[in-house]
Amino acid sequence: MEGSVIRLPEVIQLKKKYKAYVYLDEAHSIGALGSTGRGVVEYFGLNPRDIDVMMGTFTKSFGAAGGYIAGTKQLINHLRLNSHASIYSPTMCPAVCQQILSSMSIIMGRDGTLEGKKRIEQLKWNTKYFRRELIKKGFIIYGNDNSPVVPLLVFFPTKLGAINRMCIEKGLGICVVGFPATPIIESRARMCLSAAHTKDNLDQAIAILSEVGDELMLKYSKKKV
Repeated sequence: MEGSVIRLPEVIQLKKKYKAYVYLDEAHSIGALGSTGRGVVEYFGLNPRDIDVMMGTFTKSFGAAGGYIAGTKQLINHLRLNSHASIYSPTMCPAVCQQILSSMSIIMGRDGTLEGKKRIEQLKWNTKYFRRELIKKGFIIYGNDNSPVVPLLVFFPTKLGAINRMCIEKGLGICVVGFPATPIIESRARMCLSAAHTKDNLDQAIAILSEVGDELMLKYSKKKV
């Protein structure tokens, strides 16, 4: 929700010091962060074996459905036998499985092309450009500079519906989020970037957001970029 990246190296240090377990949610980082899209662990150059449980979704970077839990063989066998989600959920259909495998093949470069690497690099560029330009316009943007999840702070709940309607009228669809999903005074427009967005797409979106931001007086920041 914040577009933030956990300080994983410090968390792993604490884990080792206090003999704890780490459960890492990679839903918004798998296929997006890291030089080859392996997520926040690769982003920090860490050893995946230091993470006890890794969880992610197939609905975002892979364009499919479902998700995964990764860990030791003992852990996975335990979940298969005891998890209600595993016991009562339906089997993933073959078409969805193939979509996931095909996406993974492209991201990892096993399809014989550089398409996966190009998309990861394009997403990285899109993310930094979009965030930087919105901050230049005077918006307050939360999160890590490399996160493709971009929360634009609206703050006032009363302006949340207005920014949504006004952007749609101008040709831009955005996702707005308010209480109870966020604190009541931290309402926001939450945008998720894609490698498929062109610079023209981003410039059009920035122009519309800037125009609406002026009308609704949403440019709270005086930060210089």
